[in-house]
Amino acid sequence: MNICVVGAGYVGLVTGVCFSEFGLHVTCVARDASKIKLLNQGKIPIYEPGLAELVQKNIKDERLFFTTDIKEGVQNALVILIAVGTPSDQEGGADLKYVEEVARSIGQTMNGYKVVVTKSTVPVGTGKLIETIIKENQTEPCGFDVASNPEFLREGAAVEDFMRPNRVVIGAESEQAIAILKDLYKPLYLIETPFVITDVVTAEMIKYASNAFLATKVSFINEMAAICERAGADVHKVAKGMGLDRRIGSKFLHPGPGFGGSCFPKDTRAVSQIARQYGYEFKIVDAVIRVNEERPVMMIEKIISALGEQSKGAVIGILGLTFKPNTDDMRESPTIPIIKGLQEKGAKIQAYDPAGMEQARRYLEDVDYKEDLYAVAEGADALVLATEWNEFRNIDWGRIKKLLKRLIVVDLRNIYDPQRMRAIGFRYTSVGRP
Repeated sequence: MNICVVGAGYVGLVTGVCFSEFGLHVTCVARDASKIKLLNQGKIPIYEPGLAELVQKNIKDERLFFTTDIKEGVQNALVILIAVGTPSDQEGGADLKYVEEVARSIGQTMNGYKVVVTKSTVPVGTGKLIETIIKENQTEPCGFDVASNPEFLREGAAVEDFMRPNRVVIGAESEQAIAILKDLYKPLYLIETPFVITDVVTAEMIKYASNAFLATKVSFINEMAAICERAGADVHKVAKGMGLDRRIGSKFLHPGPGFGGSCFPKDTRAVSQIARQYGYEFKIVDAVIRVNEERPVMMIEKIISALGEQSKGAVIGILGLTFKPNTDDMRESPTIPIIKGLQEKGAKIQAYDPAGMEQARRYLEDVDYKEDLYAVAEGADALVLATEWNEFRNIDWGRIKKLLKRLIVVDLRNIYDPQRMRAIGFRYTSVGRP
């Protein structure tokens, strides 16, 4: 089967590459000629473990192709997956201009029956919008179906998530479209992956509901951490005690500086906006958004408090810039407002991230980027652990002691044990622990 993935960003690239690994012939379409040239050479523009190897393998096996020509992609494919960006608009909803543009192009170039599938996270009702746009732009009448197949990919583990997903959601009104989409995922039957078959509107809502609920867990444990600090309790023991209850589960109960990335911030704003469009105030999600927006401010206060009266003009070393480890994604990373807030208070920032420094330069100014974590500590008044990369879990603290100007460590991810750090001689501050 030939399929076309429109969009070669994070979701589109992972989706296209993994489907080619399933044995399908995949054409990925993007407008950026330089990106397409890079991909055709087997090089990828993002940091995602295991993805580059699959790109090279499937290009060699002639199952994976990249082009800027959407007509070529559409006309040669039975299934067209829309995987373009849906950034937040000024009101917090999803901006569908790229989705609408792709729908127009599909209508203008299609040459027979197609299944048009939204992979992008889109508001409820987008399927109907796509259907209308395609019909209005057809040069000759062609049958087609519109379906929803939301992605649930974690950055840093996206290949594994695609190959061994918790579930596959297919939303369509046509039995033919459902049968074709199930055929795409045939290799997953062998590992007994659960399939949720529903209508388009419900599939669109499942994606938002999932991300909003996970974001709620993050904000909840961050609020609990704030209470634990004041009461003298240990938020990690609290989270463990909660997580062992199977109704709650242990995932996403890790306190820190707040959630970031391309999904949670955007999708919580979007679901809040969807609720308002239907005349409802989603109070829980609105609170989740507000709590997350306040977290960087609280982290800045924590760092300034650790520095004491000598905070102005202090040199602060930041370890980790991306919103999570194993990605170079800086979108809505909590380190951005934290660093900007510290700079506003007169601090000088030197930083290191294993993968995100090139991206960070697009978001942050006047940061002294270092070649490794020890260079970040040299001459610093405080060292801040902001992202839990594995290489930050085995730091040589004896070496760090010789490099730091003042022995202050602020651990925003609770990577280290407080008693051990204090025994070594550091003034150690963490999140939600006494």
